[in-house]
Amino acid sequence: MEDVLNQLSVEQIEEVNHQYQILSYGVTEIIPEAEFKQKIAKSVAEKEPLKVKLGLDPTAPDVHIGHTVVLNKLKQFQSLGHTIQLIIGDFTGKIGDPTGKSAARTALTDEEVRHNAQTYFEQFGKIIDMEKVELYYNSKWLSQVDLTEMIRLSSHVTVARMLERDDFHQRYEAEKPIYLHEFFYPIMQGYDSAQLASDIELGGTDQHFNVLFGRHVQERFGIEKQVVLLLPLIEGLDGVEKMSKSKNNYIGISEHPNEIYGKTMSIPDKLMVKYFELASNLTIKEVSAIKQQLNDQTLHPRDAKARLAYSFVEMLYDDSTAQEASKHFATVFQKNNMPTEIPEVVWEGPDSLSIVDLIKALDMLPSKSEARRMVLNGGVRIDQEKVHDPSLMVTATNGLVVQVGKRKFIKLSLPKS
Repeated sequence: MEDVLNQLSVEQIEEVNHQYQILSYGVTEIIPEAEFKQKIAKSVAEKEPLKVKLGLDPTAPDVHIGHTVVLNKLKQFQSLGHTIQLIIGDFTGKIGDPTGKSAARTALTDEEVRHNAQTYFEQFGKIIDMEKVELYYNSKWLSQVDLTEMIRLSSHVTVARMLERDDFHQRYEAEKPIYLHEFFYPIMQGYDSAQLASDIELGGTDQHFNVLFGRHVQERFGIEKQVVLLLPLIEGLDGVEKMSKSKNNYIGISEHPNEIYGKTMSIPDKLMVKYFELASNLTIKEVSAIKQQLNDQTLHPRDAKARLAYSFVEMLYDDSTAQEASKHFATVFQKNNMPTEIPEVVWEGPDSLSIVDLIKALDMLPSKSEARRMVLNGGVRIDQEKVHDPSLMVTATNGLVVQVGKRKFIKLSLPKS
């Protein structure tokens, strides 16, 4: 790539450095780093925005705080005037990204792809300006690729290289099936980059293998190769596993503000700084100040966590909603009062049943075994009285309040006779 930096004015170099500082913040790896700065320099010199690609297979309709890592990075690119290329993998989604999977994914139907994609748009709009996003469905070009071209593309990668991937290697060693069509996934993802002549591609650190294919395929077509920005994955509420709905350790960005605030207050202290840096709407300067105060012990971790919880609700809703969520948390959890608004359920079950059966019937926990554990751990209350015995029989009465954990409340309402 031509060295553009040496041709810039002092003011332009300052702008390049300014953009580089913002765009590289929180990024785990830039491949290759030198080319990234040259890409920015070329954009500044020619006054042309960078084309920044994010590919998504809408495998599930829910977006969580873990996804805001890449969404916040897209927002930074947008704020600097660059163009976002959002690719919905309606074609690749029918194969499914094998990354990190111990078995082949189940293929999505067209209806599932459309439904999930629409919910993505609605949720992404909480972070980025969707009106300024270039939206693509990769079936537009991938469905037109003939077998000859696909064979040519696949001739640039060996089976041995595919088996270097951790997920494929582990399945191979465990003698679990690896299907031939799964090998085509990274090739098609790279074809997307060639089709759109993307300058930058974003992905999580688990996408290292896939996103680098974009550079190989672009080179095959004589297109200037994209630069890859790999972003870290954040752990969920358990502080161990990657945030995921399937692991029930997530904070959904469309959840109720009080739920978002309360869940954030439950994260391990060790994760706070990572969440501030990668997922919040705070500036680099603000995050740096919070980190310094935590190091100096002039800011209590509880207060820092409250600032984080506030920032999430503010980012996903607005400032006034964040204030209300903060007040709600203080009232319910710090002062041990019940919330003023509790969801009501019309009870049409038996007049009397065990606390475990009641929790399961109200769908407050997914299983009786989990309900039993919650009771034994002291996490269940009936009308603010802690329950200690899983076999306790409860009489269903009008207005009875069941509390599970710190945030789940349900009030029973008996049907009118």
